[in-house]
Amino acid sequence: MLNQNIHQDEKETGFFRRREDFLSFMLGLAFVGTGIIFFIIVSSYIFLTVKNADVWQTFSLPKVFWASTIIIALSSYTLYIAKKSLEKDEFKQYRYALAATFSLGVLFCLLQIWGWQIMASTKVFFQNSIQGSFLYVISGLHLLHIVVGLILLAMIFRDAIKYKSYIDAFVYSVNPPNQLKIKLICRYWHFVDILWVVLFLFLVFQHS
Repeated sequence: MLNQNIHQDEKETGFFRRREDFLSFMLGLAFVGTGIIFFIIVSSYIFLTVKNADVWQTFSLPKVFWASTIIIALSSYTLYIAKKSLEKDEFKQYRYALAATFSLGVLFCLLQIWGWQIMASTKVFFQNSIQGSFLYVISGLHLLHIVVGLILLAMIFRDAIKYKSYIDAFVYSVNPPNQLKIKLICRYWHFVDILWVVLFLFLVFQHS
């Protein structure tokens, strides 16, 4: 009987490891695919900049994009705090840090939209500015990734609220599928945050 239980545990552990490897691999492929898409967009941006330098309509990058970049970088830090808090069984701090991360993500979205409104108020539209159109495309496509991240964060925040007592939270935190879910969501959020910082630095260079 004991041997059967041991074999069963080994079987379940092996299955979970294969599942974790598979999901990590698929997420990695998604990262590569996303990177390729943005690389193509940026490469096209650079090509058209060089080709149409004499007719390129320039405009100042709205300062609100600086604020949104600081906000999204801060959200990565609060998510790091949340994950570390969960590992230390500090569940109250985990909920607070997770709520802060989600709130900062929403604020980032609002600031991005505000940036678009500022651009529109200065007559920089998708149709009449090649440079402006690329900024709309780059920031808009990235914003979609942020929205996906917010949905994922909402899932684990819902769990954090649902399992509020210490015992429930502890059982939830040591459950391997839950650990894997949180790990992958954190990895995704950090990726889209870093991606925006890189894209923003590129945009700043182009507008300098």
